Amino acid sequence: MTTEYARQSRGNPVDAMRGSRHDLFENPEAKLRYQVYSRLQSTSVAIGESFPIPEIVAIGGQSDGKSSLLEAFLGFRFNVREVEMGTRRPLIVQMYHDPTAQEPRCRLQDEDGEDYGLPIQPETAVADAITRRTEEHLRKLGGATVSSKPIVMKVEYAYCPNLTIIDTPGFILKAKSGEADRTPEDILAMVKAQAQPAHRLILFLQQSSVEWASSLWLNVVQEVDPHFQRTVFVASKFDNRMKEFAERWEVDKYLAATGYLPQTVKPFFVALPKDRAAQSSSEWRRQMQEVDTAVIKQLRDGIKGGFDEERFGTRIGFSNLKKFLEEELARRYREAAPHVLSVLQDRVDAASRELLKSDSDLKAAEDVSAVRATAMRFTSNVAGGVQRMLGGCTDVDPQQHGLTTEEERTMSRLIQWPGLLAKVVPPNAGLKLFGGAAFERCLNEFQEAAHALKFPATLATDRVANLLLAYKGRSSAFAPGRAAEDIARQMARDSLGPLLDTACARLAYVLKRVLEASADRALASGSTKDTLRPYVSFHAALRTAHLSFLSRLDDQTRQQLRQHLEASTSEFAMNLMASLPDMVYEEEECSEDVEDRGAGVGDRIASDGTLLVQDIHRTIPETPSASPLPAPQPLIGGGGDFGVTGRRGGVGPGRMIDNSPSKRAPKSLRITSDGVRAGNRIVSHTNSIHHQCDSYEDVIRRAESLFNKIRYSVAQQTAPTTLKSAFLDPIKERMSMEVLVEMFARSDADFMAMFTAPGALAQLASRRDSIQKRVDSLLKLKNEFQELSRVL
Repeated sequence: MTTEYARQSRGNPVDAMRGSRHDLFENPEAKLRYQVYSRLQSTSVAIGESFPIPEIVAIGGQSDGKSSLLEAFLGFRFNVREVEMGTRRPLIVQMYHDPTAQEPRCRLQDEDGEDYGLPIQPETAVADAITRRTEEHLRKLGGATVSSKPIVMKVEYAYCPNLTIIDTPGFILKAKSGEADRTPEDILAMVKAQAQPAHRLILFLQQSSVEWASSLWLNVVQEVDPHFQRTVFVASKFDNRMKEFAERWEVDKYLAATGYLPQTVKPFFVALPKDRAAQSSSEWRRQMQEVDTAVIKQLRDGIKGGFDEERFGTRIGFSNLKKFLEEELARRYREAAPHVLSVLQDRVDAASRELLKSDSDLKAAEDVSAVRATAMRFTSNVAGGVQRMLGGCTDVDPQQHGLTTEEERTMSRLIQWPGLLAKVVPPNAGLKLFGGAAFERCLNEFQEAAHALKFPATLATDRVANLLLAYKGRSSAFAPGRAAEDIARQMARDSLGPLLDTACARLAYVLKRVLEASADRALASGSTKDTLRPYVSFHAALRTAHLSFLSRLDDQTRQQLRQHLEASTSEFAMNLMASLPDMVYEEEECSEDVEDRGAGVGDRIASDGTLLVQDIHRTIPETPSASPLPAPQPLIGGGGDFGVTGRRGGVGPGRMIDNSPSKRAPKSLRITSDGVRAGNRIVSHTNSIHHQCDSYEDVIRRAESLFNKIRYSVAQQTAPTTLKSAFLDPIKERMSMEVLVEMFARSDADFMAMFTAPGALAQLASRRDSIQKRVDSLLKLKNEFQELSRVL
């Protein structure tokens, strides 16, 4: 890039360095421009804003001379370098050229504010102040080695230019002892982040003793600036490399960097004083001028044939680098001003809107009516969120609010279904589900658990005997059937009752999760989040109201299910159960963890949900037996013969029993007796041991068949419908209204008791003041930029 300074110095670089100062940064307009940009920069750091401010970022390897170059720009030494690694946080140095400041005035900006501290005296104490602040900050981070949060230092001095340079930690290959192993990677990531913004000029330093082709960190620059359009290359410690040159072609070849860097890249070559002994600032500046002069003299007189001054003269020496950066930064200031003003106006408008809302929130916090309205909107939002999650929605993250079946069991503390040893694995058990999907999966799991329930393989003989003998004492003909009914009914109550209670508890937990997730989402993203967040008592009361409503639903649902279970196991339901053919459940592969459910006894359900009848229960024409039939017994008070059968009861004269499916047996015929009763005479074989065994097995078989029918009726028909209607319908129709009544149907004093969180109003006021301060700062900057736009 061709500049006025480059044209002036094309004839004699030394004369250009010694000539009158360029007035680019000496006029009032330039000073105003730089002051506004510097204040914008410090404000952006304090309030966390990002503006496209022209800046210079110095990067390079450790000990490549970044800190020394920074001291050269400042015009005095403060030496923040240590033996192995000096800078551990980005250091933003805002230099102000102030002719009246004969001694440097260095002030550090507050870590969490825009204000600057007192000037650091003497200037040699700056390094200690930066080190202390860095160590304190790293301790707060838990002993970190480096931090990306910058330190801002304002320097006002008569001998520094108007520049802003960001000094970064030097690249290292290995962490030193006692530091984290990831320190090199952390530094690399932090420096790349500082150099990434397109409005920043990159100042890349590398020792001149290292060839550009062997550069360790050149690839880092290429990652953030692939074509080197905003990168200035600086070969530091150039005086060390000059000792290797003897002839002109060697010097010109090195200065041209031919074959190593693109032709558009024009490196600068800088040497600085090596004497690090304590000396005055004026002596330091004098030595820098002497080094620049000595380098030019050595290239002219110490090299055979000299060097190409017209081509390389403006890129040798620190003075030329400083002039170039001042000019380039000023050009970028002028180009960026309109865009910065536009961005600044947007920030002011956004902050003003935020301030109005903060004022409104603060006033509303003291107005009972406004607080009621805000709280009611929040409560309605929670109820609406519950409805959306139960109905299915895509804006909820399953990873955050969903649970697998195993997680759901663990968190609800209901690990096992009562009566089952093996785990029940429903469909989609491994997916993180929430809301309506989790509710349906839990229902499926309950049905799986119910199907896995088995009728006891063995039942105590004395228990059956007690029932048989008791019923035989009253009616021996119906004793086995009545005993089977009682056993099946009791087994169904004992096994299905706890299962239904567990299903209620699991589903209540699923709904509790939905309520909590909806409340969290409403608090995180709703329009009332900032107003209501401090009031812990209100949120606790709202949660209690929701849980109380859910607890009432749980109790009501349990009662309804118990009533349905009692109805399904009542004597009146036995007529319906007995009229059904003997059936067993077809095995469903719903759970690999559920063992054999006893297929072959009880109901069977095909894949389409229809009931299947086993072959052994189908009607088959009776084959005449070769054994003689028992002789007919005369009946007291009746005529004709009476035959004894072991299947469905005897048949009297003139009476035929129709057992076809179209004729359902009355209660008197669904009970098979072990004898025949007619009038006052009972024909019984109870004294036969063989027949006693047949009676026991027959009772167990009939009880198991009836148990399976009851289980199917409850698990497949009654319970799912009841659970859905008892839980979901009230949530949809009544929850919002009942919670609103419980929360808001109270006096103002009682209601506002929920909004007396300690420091809540103070917190809102503090937030409002912070926003006000931010608006004032941005507004002042905007006005200054408007003034600046008139002089550009």
